[in-house]
Amino acid sequence: MVFQAPTLMPWARIDTNVRLPLDLAATPRADAARDVAAALARVGLTDAASRLPRELSGGMQMRASIARALVTAPNLLLMDEPFGALDEFTRQRLDAELLSLWATQALTIVFVTHSIVEAVFLSTRVAVMAARPGRIIADVAVDEPYPRSDAYRLTPAFTARCQQLSDLVANAHTEFGT
Repeated sequence: MVFQAPTLMPWARIDTNVRLPLDLAATPRADAARDVAAALARVGLTDAASRLPRELSGGMQMRASIARALVTAPNLLLMDEPFGALDEFTRQRLDAELLSLWATQALTIVFVTHSIVEAVFLSTRVAVMAARPGRIIADVAVDEPYPRSDAYRLTPAFTARCQQLSDLVANAHTEFGT
């Protein structure tokens, strides 16, 4: 699970933060060290292993949180608005990095976002929810090919899918009073 805030232990080095799930599972130290190094390499943080969270940018802290979620080699990754508090440039870079991880790790990722643009860029499917009570009101396939680059964001297909989702969200707010 990756939360909206990085939720790192501020007193612990990044490698210790990433190792936490392995420590809780009583993974042998040598195996844990190997797995932590691999997870940090996957997210491009090898050089930050001995640093404290406060010494990292917001995007690097989020990548450390992703490494902690990946260190146990899960089949499913739950992400609750992990890039919501980041600036747009960092968010787009992490979107691209997440797509790369998804492609190389063969993960199923459930990604919660309020950004329609982000949902269309990342997803194979988008579930649109209405509030009060929360329920799925639409399930939209995003059947554009991968890998997706920043150029995809400028295509008519991308714009059309974003408009479709915007209309669904607007109708949900009108119809369901949310």
